[in-house]
Amino acid sequence: QGVVTTLYVSAISLFFSSIIGITAAIAKLSSNGFAYGIASFYTSFFRGMPLLMQVYLIYLGLPQLGIVLDAIPSGILALSLCIGAYMTEIFRAGIASIDRGQWEASRSMGFGFGLTMRKIILPQALPVIIPPMGNMFIGLLKDSSLVSVLGVWELTFLGRTLGQATFQPLEMLITVAIIYWILSICLELIQSRIERYFARSKVR
Repeated sequence: QGVVTTLYVSAISLFFSSIIGITAAIAKLSSNGFAYGIASFYTSFFRGMPLLMQVYLIYLGLPQLGIVLDAIPSGILALSLCIGAYMTEIFRAGIASIDRGQWEASRSMGFGFGLTMRKIILPQALPVIIPPMGNMFIGLLKDSSLVSVLGVWELTFLGRTLGQATFQPLEMLITVAIIYWILSICLELIQSRIERYFARSKVR
């Protein structure tokens, strides 16, 4: 159950942080000063604050505004906002690596912004985006342990609880650490396969 909860929280957080990241990246690359300002403030704020503080602020602070979330949604929201700020810079760097001539050629062919981004820019930017994004997901998997402070039954919480119940806290924590390590290795293998796939596609 702990592994499933950890993977669930991590996967959902990665999905939402990716959406946040690409949206904020486009805003930072746009000529709209207001959008750029909002995106820049967002990335600066959430990258500059400890993740644990964000978890507490969302879980304990939102109810003061009349917004009550359970522990898991609060943890996912905190992780998504924090990791989304880092994803913003990953997507921004990937999109910015594509030559401006690609945009101009797309406009000359009558392509709109959305179609250009989906069909031309992102496919070329993915080889640049995938490696740091994979590393970010591995980091997210480990950062998900912080939601244990909210009582979420993920790996760290279960390890600590079982350790206290069996009077073997060190053994349980070592077991949890090994499980995290194995999960990280699996993700690294998946990441390397994806990177090789995009490398072959780029050669073709």
